Amino acid sequence: MLELRNVSYLVDDEDQGNQKEIIKNIDLTIEDGFTAITGPNGGGKSTLAKLVAGIITPTSGQIFFNGEDITGLSITERSRKGITFAFQQPVRFKGLTVKDLLKIAAGKDVSLNEVCNYLSEVGLCAKEYIDREVNASLSGGELKRIEIAMAIARKTPLTLFDEPEAGIDLWSFQNLIHVFENIHEHAGGSIIIISHQERILNIADRIIVLAAGEIKENGTKEEVLPKLLAGAAPSPVDAVETTPACPTLLNKMV
Repeated sequence: MLELRNVSYLVDDEDQGNQKEIIKNIDLTIEDGFTAITGPNGGGKSTLAKLVAGIITPTSGQIFFNGEDITGLSITERSRKGITFAFQQPVRFKGLTVKDLLKIAAGKDVSLNEVCNYLSEVGLCAKEYIDREVNASLSGGELKRIEIAMAIARKTPLTLFDEPEAGIDLWSFQNLIHVFENIHEHAGGSIIIISHQERILNIADRIIVLAAGEIKENGTKEEVLPKLLAGAAPSPVDAVETTPACPTLLNKMV
């Protein structure tokens, strides 16, 4: 279980000569299951993800994971506690193969059969990818799926994905949806996905709407998604563009 208590995060605003509050006194509890966090660009979603992962530290407040205060722990220490963070733009590792990364993620010398299973779960042919170097030769969609395979291999109690659909084509996006559906069906623990995508929100158990650094909605998919689709939520959220390559949720909240 993840719990945020009165968490705020401020940054220096050089233009105004003061501090800008990006996250504002958030109180939030996330139980096991699939939670989607959505909202406008600049609303604080990625900042919140980085606070949970330990990339940045709250200006005030506390973060608890399974009852333990992890506020002061680094990203490495949180990883050891069981928190996996998948970046919006996956990192390329020149000199390392896909098999190498999956072994590192699993924390053990996994068998060839296990590596094949991890790759097949994300729709990749092991024969074609197992010895591929994780470099510029891989597309954005391929990197996304390899990173998700690493998250599956880690099997941690909390896995956090920051806009996994960013920068990928329609074919890759459609496959990612199937991957997340399978993870949701078979994985235990908590999965948190930061996303604008209606199709991702539609497979979540709970949806949190974050705007202007504050939680505007927090409820089950059945409670929140109809409000988003109808544009009836009580918070100002920018319209999100819809493109043929990656259809997004239209937020028409005013």
